[in-house]
Amino acid sequence: MHVQIDDGPAFAFAEITLPPGGSVRVESGAMASQRGDVTVETSTRGGFMKGLRRAFGGESFFVNDFTSAYGGTLGIAPALPGDIAQVHLPGGDELLVQSGGWLASDLSVEVDSSWGGARGFFSGAGLILLRCSGQGDLLVAAYGGIRGATLAPGERMVIDTGHVVAFESTVQYSIRKAGNWKTTFLGGEGLVAEFIGPGQVFMQTRSTSDLISWLDARLPRHDSSNN
Repeated sequence: MHVQIDDGPAFAFAEITLPPGGSVRVESGAMASQRGDVTVETSTRGGFMKGLRRAFGGESFFVNDFTSAYGGTLGIAPALPGDIAQVHLPGGDELLVQSGGWLASDLSVEVDSSWGGARGFFSGAGLILLRCSGQGDLLVAAYGGIRGATLAPGERMVIDTGHVVAFESTVQYSIRKAGNWKTTFLGGEGLVAEFIGPGQVFMQTRSTSDLISWLDARLPRHDSSNN
């Protein structure tokens, strides 16, 4: 996948060059522009259950496959302001991506829900992980900038669950409170993810759950007593 990412990290925009006969799979609704000979096919890719698992993982039930017979370009953008990162899967490794973080990938990359490893990977609204496997490139999007860290074997890193973007399957993780119950409920820290290397971890510099809380506190309330 040949990708040029511009206007980041605040408003990142990815332009994908499709060679003759090339294809790319894109999250539904992420296409912003296209040039040249580009056609699109919409499907669940993998059947009803695969589409349903992606939907539970925060992605769309349907995906779009863009193909170019003679060559073209495709511009894609995430829904929220923030950054886009290109990650290469060499084959044999897996990348676990936060719900809503997958933006596009080569057709050789399989995207499925891992249900947080069935270990309760929760943020404020519940975070389900998408398992990306196979060989090829994928694009992940985040709210805010994306920061990557490579953990050595046994090295630990703690990240607020609202700031987790993705991590390699070689990394062990567990979810716990940021401190005691007083810190969790009164200090506003909530839950954190503790990662143990080896492997890469990606985090975002802003939290979507914090954004929702900030907006909710400022939205006008309907006073039922006036009815």
